[in-house]
Amino acid sequence: MIYFRFSYFYPITNQTILTNMRKYALLILLALASTTTWSQDKTPTITDKTKNSKAYSGYFNFYWDEKEGKIWLEIDKWDQEILYVNGLSAGVGSNDIGLDRNQLGSDRIVRFVRIGPKVLMMQPNYEYRAVSNNPDEARSVAEAFASSTLWGFKVEAEENGKVLVDFTPFLLRDAHGVANRLRSSRQGSYNVDATRSAIYLERTKNFPKNSEFEAIITFSGDPQGEWVRSVTPSPDAITVRMHHSLIELPDANYKPRIYDPRAGYFMTGYRDYATPIEQPVFKRFITRHRLEKKDPNAAISDPVEPIIYYLDRGAPEPIRSALLEGARWWNQAYEAAGYRNAFQVEVLPEGADPMDVRYNLINWVHRSTRGWSYGSSVTDPRTGEIIKGHVLLGSLRVRQDFLIAQGMIEAYENGTNPDPKLKEMALGPFAAVIGA
Repeated sequence: MIYFRFSYFYPITNQTILTNMRKYALLILLALASTTTWSQDKTPTITDKTKNSKAYSGYFNFYWDEKEGKIWLEIDKWDQEILYVNGLSAGVGSNDIGLDRNQLGSDRIVRFVRIGPKVLMMQPNYEYRAVSNNPDEARSVAEAFASSTLWGFKVEAEENGKVLVDFTPFLLRDAHGVANRLRSSRQGSYNVDATRSAIYLERTKNFPKNSEFEAIITFSGDPQGEWVRSVTPSPDAITVRMHHSLIELPDANYKPRIYDPRAGYFMTGYRDYATPIEQPVFKRFITRHRLEKKDPNAAISDPVEPIIYYLDRGAPEPIRSALLEGARWWNQAYEAAGYRNAFQVEVLPEGADPMDVRYNLINWVHRSTRGWSYGSSVTDPRTGEIIKGHVLLGSLRVRQDFLIAQGMIEAYENGTNPDPKLKEMALGPFAAVIGA
């Protein structure tokens, strides 16, 4: 059949109609694709993106997406210095490998910087500074030494100057260097297995001045050493937990104290390139807790804020009482220095997280073999102020002291029951260690 368009006297065949229909369909598809692309390119609001997620309000608001197993972090602090701390909340259990429960990792000052669709977590270089009122002098030093960009995030949603990023990959990584430690101790070659790693929500919490995150991290690999075999049920799969904290830095009222090698303090330091020529460039300060008198003029005064250490709830009796007694001996030294009730020791409140930066902790740590007890701290790198004191006590030490006591006295009068003096001798030195 043939149709005619009389205005042009042009024949219209069935093929022409079919061709025109295809053109119209193609135009419609292009229009729909354009609309879809525009819709996809538009960044959603935080409200829309998190409408099905559980909100955690605090220092950094974040959201738990149960369906996707993701943590969405809301960032609203731009170019503001923040303290980032990571640690190992559940360890491996071998003294020789050295990956203990509640072991602190690194503490770093970071800041979030937005550049277009990206957010960078950047660490300034505080090892080299210019403490100067001249911004150009300070800038010259900052630009002379490398900084570090710890992570890059994609903006997934935004509103009112705030953005939302997927924080999950940052949390599900080997932040503590477990694989390196296993390799350097010749225990095998391991890598993070993402399919067996997840957010540990029980210890993912939020507070006004700190946001706390925790993750289950599984390492799969080829076990080669006896140490890892002795403490892992399936040594080709090692599962630990890692903790991450975003913390508000202290105010500027702390007064750093210059380090003197004749005094028994740990130190922190940096190179100040604004130092006068006749003075040392390297500045050294002690690490210490902030402690101020309520009455600066009094010979003995209560503190503005006492230093409180908390004892791990996992420490059993009678060890718990011995540790509390020993640690409280420190208060005598503070009294001699003019402070009343300045140093206190309590049992960690039920439900509190040992890795929470708000608690100075005496941790009770188990290992498969006898090992070290040691102390560490979360410290403000700018000043040396201790924000969180952190002590790890090996639980087998008291048992070793008990064995030593057996060799010093007649241990078993009738061959069955140990002399009570054995326990007293074991607990006495143990309390003295924490109080020393």
